[in-house]
Amino acid sequence: MTGDRIVHVSSRDNPLLKELRRLAQDPSAYRRLGRAWLEGDHLCRAALAHGVHPAVAVFSESFWPAAPAEWAQAAIKIIVIPDALLAAASGLESPAPVGFMIDLPAAPLPLQPDAPSVVLDRLQDAGNVGSILRSAAAFGFTQVVALKGTAALWSPKVLRAGMGAHFGLRLIEGAATNVLDSLTVPLAATSSHRGAWLHQARLPRPCAWLLGHEGQGVAPELEARAALHIRIAQPGGEESLNVAAAAAICLHASAAGAGP
Repeated sequence: MTGDRIVHVSSRDNPLLKELRRLAQDPSAYRRLGRAWLEGDHLCRAALAHGVHPAVAVFSESFWPAAPAEWAQAAIKIIVIPDALLAAASGLESPAPVGFMIDLPAAPLPLQPDAPSVVLDRLQDAGNVGSILRSAAAFGFTQVVALKGTAALWSPKVLRAGMGAHFGLRLIEGAATNVLDSLTVPLAATSSHRGAWLHQARLPRPCAWLLGHEGQGVAPELEARAALHIRIAQPGGEESLNVAAAAAICLHASAAGAGP
């Protein structure tokens, strides 16, 4: 390891530390900077497990002497920061002593027409979006298309809720509705009030699940594109399910081959 790869930062005005603060605290900063911030042991391990090489590895001064060698070796550059400065930059209540800055693709990924997919229509809650990404990865859906108006996929809150799922998915965000014209798999729209019951439906495989805004549901013009509409039986009598819970149920049903 060469010395010029390791930078010890002591000033809060250091450019790398300023960049880290923006990435950690501004949900849309990654779009301007072309980088995402992965904070904490779990996200860093998930990135490395998927072959991601961080542009910058960040360590607190107290953690640096005990940092795993493979983490340091994987990074192009390393910065070591006093614990207090790193904590001040963090977006977490309990700041982590390690994080990675990773470079994002310079150009948007093209849609894969035949991939089992999840389409997000204007979902607002970062926790819901991250949870859905996690379910998609768990149940074999390889592509997530976030339409315009959906929470930023690489924001710190979505990354934390996704728990590493980002690195196993093809992520397309800020997409216009007409991108769905390129899908060759049938579109299944979730609904709280109409369509076939999930436990009775013959689900196409592969397919693309369409999940809508937390309050308004799937937009009517998108519902019109769907080959089938699906609702989930709720014998307990609740009016509707949280969209992330509904997504997990539907995606699991697809993976399990639900239907007669």
